[in-house]
Amino acid sequence: MSDDSEGASESREIVVPLRAYKAVTVFSTLLAIVCVILGFGFLDAATGGAGPLSVLFETIGVADAGGSVFTLVSALVGIGFIALGAGIYVLGTRFRTERMGKAQDDSGEGSDNE
Repeated sequence: MSDDSEGASESREIVVPLRAYKAVTVFSTLLAIVCVILGFGFLDAATGGAGPLSVLFETIGVADAGGSVFTLVSALVGIGFIALGAGIYVLGTRFRTERMGKAQDDSGEGSDNE
């Protein structure tokens, strides 16, 4: 079974040049952080907190219009943004360069696991 799991993890990794790896790492992490912050902002607006999105929605009159409908939609959008941020981060971690190896592969010691 270990042969199947090793092959599956290797096929999930994408080998790219160092310059592309740096760009993907930086921008995927940045986009993931922005999505998670927006998600928590929408959740804060759904609970009626005093965050920036709550103030913005009250200023334009959206928060008062629907009541429970606004709360439900805002909460679902917030959870969606958080899930999107997590997905972006996970996909961004799939990239590696040719010189990057796993710590297990780099050690010259044999494994006692049989």
